[in-house]
Amino acid sequence: MEQLNLTAVTSNISSSSELLTSPSMDSRGVPAAVILCLCFLLGVPGNIAVIILKPNFQQLSSMTQSLMLNLAVSDLLCLLTLPLWIYSLLYSWIFGLLACKILVYLGSCSLYLSVLTIVLLSFQRYMLVVHQQVLTKMRWCLVLLWPVSLILSIPFFVIQKEIPDKNRLRCGYVFSSRTQKLATLLTETLVGFTSCFIVAFSYIQLYRKVNRAAFFNNPQTSRLVTSIIIVFFVLWIPYHTMNVLRVGATAFHNERLDKHLAELRYIVLPLTFINSCLNPLLYAFTSHICLKQEAPQSDLFSHHH
Repeated sequence: MEQLNLTAVTSNISSSSELLTSPSMDSRGVPAAVILCLCFLLGVPGNIAVIILKPNFQQLSSMTQSLMLNLAVSDLLCLLTLPLWIYSLLYSWIFGLLACKILVYLGSCSLYLSVLTIVLLSFQRYMLVVHQQVLTKMRWCLVLLWPVSLILSIPFFVIQKEIPDKNRLRCGYVFSSRTQKLATLLTETLVGFTSCFIVAFSYIQLYRKVNRAAFFNNPQTSRLVTSIIIVFFVLWIPYHTMNVLRVGATAFHNERLDKHLAELRYIVLPLTFINSCLNPLLYAFTSHICLKQEAPQSDLFSHHH
């Protein structure tokens, strides 16, 4: 649970040794832990398979291959942090403040990297299929994704603290001021909704282009494009919507609403990890469906990279 006052936290940290003595399981964390366990068990092998086997990559341009690998690596890094979070949800955070900050920073960085890679992949497909244009500077955008993700994740390193929660410790956000809180939430919300808009716009235009040509009209392609949009929105919109509501609650000093939304975060946040779990299926293992339909119109996918 987040707090705006650091003194309330520091005054209780002295009793942390008592908080760590209880080995009992916290039933509140079971639903989220179950979701994260499934994400880890399914997503880690799936992303490793993409990195090693490179399914259908021979049909992809070199740039698309790089985007697919970047997506798999970012999702894998994100999912590899889950065991510690699962333990923390069920019991207590026992790994120390530095580990808390580093783990959240790496997790945030990999999530940002995954989302921005999906945005870049969506925009590339849009330009290539709808406008038949190859973006020659796309590789520079791919290189920039890493430092941009690292920079965007810095606030999460700063605000992460060990927080007493009944007889346990939690690794969670602690804002030092209302301004810091608003700035962090607004940045995350702006990046999130902008990403959702670009992905939706790109694939809706791609869908329209595919269905305008008779030889493109393929149910598999339509289902794939639709599933990409639906999955991305269903798993991310609840989190970004919650951030918008928290911005309003903070701006209007509604601490009660903000408290409930902060607790809701532990329910909606695990949904975003499902996206990292499903990405190998949606983007790598089924990407050849779209490519086979796009190939008749243009040889750009195979000759212009």
